[in-house]
Amino acid sequence: AMGWAGRRLPALAALFYGALAALVLLGVRDVLFLYEENRCSMTYMYEYPEYLKIKLPKKTARRYPAYELYLYGEGNYAEENKNLLLTGIPVLFLPGNAGSYKQVRSLGSIALRKAEDVDFKYHFNFFSVNFNEELVALYGGSLQRQTKFVHECIKVILKLYRDREFAPSSVAIVGHSMGGLVARALLTLKNFKPELINLLITQATPHVAPVMPLDRYLTDFYTAVNNHWILKAQDLRNLTTLSVAGGFRDYQVRSGLAFLPRLSQHDSALSVVSSAVPRAWASTDHLSIVWCKELILATIRAFFDLIDENTRQITEDPKKRMSVLNHHFVRHPAKMFEENPEAFTELTGAFTLITVKASKWTYSVYNDSDGKYFAFPLASHRKSYSHVYCENSMLDTSSWIYGCMSTNSSMCLEAADLSWRAELLPATKVVMLKLQDYPSLSHIVIQVPPAVGNKYTLGCEFFEEDSRTVQLPVTHLFSFGLSSSKILLNSTGLLYNVQLQHFNQIYQAFKIYIESHCQSLKERKPSVYRLHIPWSHEDSIIVAKVPSLAEISAKLHIAQPHNDSSLPELNIYSSPDCHYEVILKTSLLQVLGQIVRFHAGAFPVYIVSNILLTYGGQLSTLRSTGQCSDFSLELVRTAKPYRVEPLISIVVFLQGFNWFREIWESLSLPEVDAAVLSSQDAWFPLVSLILFLFGTGIAYWSGVFFSTSLRLFSSLWLTLIRPTVLQKDKLITPRRLCGMLSLALVSWTTCGAFAVLIIYLQYLFKVLKPVHVFVTSVFHFQDSGHSKETSQNSSTHRVKAQSSVDSIPDATRPPSNSTTIAEAVNSLKMHITVLNLFTWIVLLSLPSLIYWLKNLRYNVRLDPDPCRSTAIILVCILEILMNSSTSEVKSSKLLKIAAKVPLPLSVAMLAFGRMHLYRVPHFVTFSLLLHVLCCIV
Repeated sequence: AMGWAGRRLPALAALFYGALAALVLLGVRDVLFLYEENRCSMTYMYEYPEYLKIKLPKKTARRYPAYELYLYGEGNYAEENKNLLLTGIPVLFLPGNAGSYKQVRSLGSIALRKAEDVDFKYHFNFFSVNFNEELVALYGGSLQRQTKFVHECIKVILKLYRDREFAPSSVAIVGHSMGGLVARALLTLKNFKPELINLLITQATPHVAPVMPLDRYLTDFYTAVNNHWILKAQDLRNLTTLSVAGGFRDYQVRSGLAFLPRLSQHDSALSVVSSAVPRAWASTDHLSIVWCKELILATIRAFFDLIDENTRQITEDPKKRMSVLNHHFVRHPAKMFEENPEAFTELTGAFTLITVKASKWTYSVYNDSDGKYFAFPLASHRKSYSHVYCENSMLDTSSWIYGCMSTNSSMCLEAADLSWRAELLPATKVVMLKLQDYPSLSHIVIQVPPAVGNKYTLGCEFFEEDSRTVQLPVTHLFSFGLSSSKILLNSTGLLYNVQLQHFNQIYQAFKIYIESHCQSLKERKPSVYRLHIPWSHEDSIIVAKVPSLAEISAKLHIAQPHNDSSLPELNIYSSPDCHYEVILKTSLLQVLGQIVRFHAGAFPVYIVSNILLTYGGQLSTLRSTGQCSDFSLELVRTAKPYRVEPLISIVVFLQGFNWFREIWESLSLPEVDAAVLSSQDAWFPLVSLILFLFGTGIAYWSGVFFSTSLRLFSSLWLTLIRPTVLQKDKLITPRRLCGMLSLALVSWTTCGAFAVLIIYLQYLFKVLKPVHVFVTSVFHFQDSGHSKETSQNSSTHRVKAQSSVDSIPDATRPPSNSTTIAEAVNSLKMHITVLNLFTWIVLLSLPSLIYWLKNLRYNVRLDPDPCRSTAIILVCILEILMNSSTSEVKSSKLLKIAAKVPLPLSVAMLAFGRMHLYRVPHFVTFSLLLHVLCCIV
């Protein structure tokens, strides 16, 4: 029975961890593949794009040999600018992580076409910086260098306009991805003058924190920039900043990271998601945001509206800049921007005035040669209704709705243009007015101009707000989609507002189904459904035919602030004579997607923490029983969340008290990452437990995959290469000492990650050789107790394998008896676990290695190098470990300490490594250092 139970436990564990890994894969699938289709149009050039290299001062070119500055042009425009006699408005484009300076072409080409439309009365000169496509999102050592180079570029650009009639004194900047962060970092330079830039537009820039904090240079850069923008917010009022996020299609930079810090610049900073941008209404991926035609058009229109007619440069008025950005990126009234629109107008023209007394009115226009005015008297409606709502499917930019101040017979003498209160939506423009806010109005007047060859519809409706606003409680997270909330809208109105109660956290995700039922089958205008999030500009809009069944994914980029009590709304701009049924269900798949979206960057920490706990368990078992347990079995036994999570939760709780915070700070301890994430509203109940279990599942199957791969490669290795004969040796020999010093020198003079990779491959090949021989020998020896014939075969096998065995170090020498078999297998299991740990260190250090290889032609030595000191220590540790055996460790006096240390290290790793991945190798290195000491002492 015990044997059956022993066999059953690994099977149940494999099943459980397989389920956890499957949940992770489902979440990854939701993030990477299950998002809305690409609704962006491609931007095309009408002429061949050209990039004119700008000559930099010799000192600058010598200091930054890998960087360049270019001017974009096309056709005749490019030819005219070759002499650099520029007269336009300078705009500087900064590419992001691995980005190209040629990505400026979409902005430059659209701006050139727009300038042609106004006969070059105004035009823009688009410059672009070549950062050599550096991986600055993964390696932060060059961010400061890029920032200083951009400062030099701005000075060079402004010198090109010297002595011009309308010479600019500042440069507008458009930064994609990390380019936007570099632009913000300009203000942290000691000798930078803030007046050199007055407009900054960032595209999918992670402002809040790095996506993958793989080195301290990256996190320190973020801290310096964000602290400066918060502490010096008063000094930055002259700078207007717009951040555009890509939405759920951008899985590289989640939109929550692209929102500017809330404490900075309340009146001069704006953050929006592309799905909420008028006339775009489309989510973009991380690259398409630079060429999405709808977004580029909005940006260029904003640029031209920002021009001051007197200076022929971007206006110096911060209020106008914010008005323009709000007009094009937040709420578009379907009118051309006017800085000071006329408040009142007189309705003229030989149009027929028709009085409408009904509370609901619709009108269709087709080939109507006569214009009309429809007047709605308000006196009869004020007592019964609180609001009036009107819509118009004619998407021109002319005024169409007015408020009449006084009447003279049948014509308004004075009217307020209410078209500025309208909002542009897909396929319609709408306006909703609260009657109480307009006590002086006597009529609402709708203008219907002649429509020869055009077809459009209008509609107005008076209603009481409570009759069109309904509340729908969202389903609980743990309902798993089995239950639903449902509401039936029986009214036949033009507008409904469905408030979603208790929908305020990032871990919530729902599917909303909207089914429309219509009384007749006549042709109707489509319905527009908008999910409106009141505390951030992250609305999403879809257009659906009626009758139909539409599906909306409801999830948040940013959690509701603590001081905000507003409710998310589902706005239904409906078709007349139609009924709507709204069904809401929790989407487990999208909940998993939200966990992955917000916390995938912390997965390596949880995986390594589980492996480290298993490693400590193996050392503990080795100490108590003399045998090293299997990785999978030890993971099941030791990787328990209750050993790690409670302590972190207690510390986070205590940090809410001032006395504990003062003690914590007096000890110079860093802030616990969970507390920081909680302050950013990116932390939610049970998330750490879920992530730990996910990490356990991944660690389990990565261990299985790693061991299986080693066996396969070992078989291939022994098939292709006959091992050389090596003699039994000591742990530390002059040859190994020379190897240590050589790799330490490589790390110091070139790149630490390069030395780490070399020692890793050396360790891997060292372990690959004996794996196949061990497994074969063990099986033969185990069979020897069953029959004499088997024993003879086993002996024959050992004789044949002797030449290969001689080449194996003492740590992994194949057995001649049961004791040496067990010792060899124990050593191999320990080596595989150490290699598993070390594999993650190599993966975390790869970005700096790639950066170094890419820039090798400019500098042989990576400076600064985030891995240098750690690499030197690891080289010394692994050179000894790869030649060690468990027989040396078992007799050590330090084994008890080495077996217990991984647990506190795992706790510390989860406490301080979630937002600082570069700390993970430090914890692993310390544990391996104790292992080495066990081999010696």
